[in-house]
Amino acid sequence: MNDFADQLLRWFDQHGRKDLPWQQAVTPYRVWVSEIMLQQTQVATVIPYYNRFMARFPSIDLLAEASQDEVLHLWTGLGYYARARNLHQSAQTVMTDFNGELPGTQEELESLPGIGRSTAGAIISICTNRRAAILDGNVKRVLARVFAIDGWPGKSETLKALWQKAEDLTPNERVADYTQAIMDLGAMVCTRSSPNCKDCPFADTCIARMDNRIKELPSSKPKKTIPIRTARMLVLLKGESILLEQRPAKGLWGGLWSFPEAEDINGFLEDHQLTLNHQETLAGFRHTFTHFHLDITPVVLKVSEKPRISEPGLDHQGLFRWYQPDTDEIGLTGAVVRVMQQLHP
Repeated sequence: MNDFADQLLRWFDQHGRKDLPWQQAVTPYRVWVSEIMLQQTQVATVIPYYNRFMARFPSIDLLAEASQDEVLHLWTGLGYYARARNLHQSAQTVMTDFNGELPGTQEELESLPGIGRSTAGAIISICTNRRAAILDGNVKRVLARVFAIDGWPGKSETLKALWQKAEDLTPNERVADYTQAIMDLGAMVCTRSSPNCKDCPFADTCIARMDNRIKELPSSKPKKTIPIRTARMLVLLKGESILLEQRPAKGLWGGLWSFPEAEDINGFLEDHQLTLNHQETLAGFRHTFTHFHLDITPVVLKVSEKPRISEPGLDHQGLFRWYQPDTDEIGLTGAVVRVMQQLHP
């Protein structure tokens, strides 16, 4: 075993996390779900979502049989919803193409939507103790600092150097522990800001620490101006029900239910056979996505339905629904959750 792995494992034996939910009764399915949830999300945030998700879908067949709405409902608030859609799609593929068992090779795992090289490596190493390298955000930060690997990790040459280092350092023994250890070190000690260097097993050899470059590494993504978009969202209330529209399957908030958006409020009400009883504009807020800011203005409209003759109305093609907050379990956009908190603090 190399010196790096040996030092890291000694630290892990004393200080590493061993009681996380996905570390109990380890199966490829449980590890897979945790790895997807942990992408770009901290452990403390993931734990309650993971527990609820596993209670509802304790096995891959139950996840595959579920509707997308059921899956997105349990993901509401966790963000990056493509992860949930990919997880659901992959579960269905596993049932049809892999006899209900998550495949065990790097290539097969990477063929599934949402599973990349690092996630596949984590599943293999943690579940089988076979040698497989990982390179999530925490690992990139540790390696960039300890070995002073310059450059933004999003650049191909930097990423290649980080992967090479990750492959070189991954040991042949105790691979599952090593995988958890290097993730723990980045999450608990070598944090993005205010790292706790005095408790790091590599405090005496970390090049970034010796050269006073901890704040510089890993290098930041080159800055560019993030565009700002605007949206006026119609919060239509009929008693305790809220009118929602399902987003297209692909694109922003894909498959989730959100407020309708319209500039011509009277036209929207007329098109959907609604009578306006009261109108109020709530305080606007900003929702930030990876590539742009969205400034949202919620307009609350208390409405009643006009008598219908032959029009299909709001249920046409299933694009709209009157949402019942106390009983309906569907995937909601962050904007809906935030406005509902304003309406019912």
